[in-house]
Amino acid sequence: RFVEKPNAEKAQEYLQAGNYFWNSGMFCMRVKDGLREFDLHASEVLKNAEACLKKSKTFESNTSVRVEIDADSFNHVPDISIDYAVMEKSKQVAIVSCDMGWSDIGSWNAMGNLIPPDKSGNRFNGEVYTHNATNCHVHSMNRVVGLVGVDGLVVIDTPDALLISSKDQVQNVKNIVTQLKLSGHNSHHTHLETSRPWGSFTVLEESDHYKIKTIVVKPNASLSLQSHQHRSEHWVVVSGSAKIHNDGADIILNKNESTYISAGHKHRLQNIGNEDLVLIEVQSGDYLGEDDIVRYDDLYNRD
Repeated sequence: RFVEKPNAEKAQEYLQAGNYFWNSGMFCMRVKDGLREFDLHASEVLKNAEACLKKSKTFESNTSVRVEIDADSFNHVPDISIDYAVMEKSKQVAIVSCDMGWSDIGSWNAMGNLIPPDKSGNRFNGEVYTHNATNCHVHSMNRVVGLVGVDGLVVIDTPDALLISSKDQVQNVKNIVTQLKLSGHNSHHTHLETSRPWGSFTVLEESDHYKIKTIVVKPNASLSLQSHQHRSEHWVVVSGSAKIHNDGADIILNKNESTYISAGHKHRLQNIGNEDLVLIEVQSGDYLGEDDIVRYDDLYNRD
């Protein structure tokens, strides 16, 4: 049988017994068998998930298929893992034992353990300089970090946020996420780098009246034919070749060439090359939200 997250006393009992195995969280099953077990042990999860998928939208192109989950109906799906919902209750469970050095990497401490420590017990991923710092884990790929006179810290620096914690408290980062949700802060659901069916964009800098992005468009992909009411855009091609439709005219831009899109103009960006198209977009206007967009035609059938 399967026991999810036993308490410390029970876990110690299992370890001493010597005939228990640690579940790596990889489950293999036929679809029909999985659906049968969900129906038997977690029918509310199955029913609401199926209802959600029926209301969700599927977008297909020549290169990808994307499902956009319907947010309202997804809120009705019970918040429970497959471990608690099915695996603990199912009688149709078997295991295959192996010794593979498995780690769930479920915390920043576990991530740090993947890095060999230096003579002071520090584990670094990125450019880090120290003075009298011991037993610290630092992850910072975008800027230099300095540590002075500290012990047992976890420092995680990403483009979205900075986390500083003691090692014995780092698992409580979930409490910070809860605070962000309650305060309505968009960082709990929005990253600076955002994926789209055609590629991705990354916000480099932002203020009330301007925003600077890097836009990456996959080969043969195209943004929708669209317009913006509140903002204008200036595009500079960094690499690749772009075909741009702007207010009825089509132009080709190559590396180091640019164009300007006025507010209200219908426009489309297309990668006509065999490699990623990379450009810098500078937005200016009185409102720069991602919802300031009207689509007239879209390869991915988005609204």
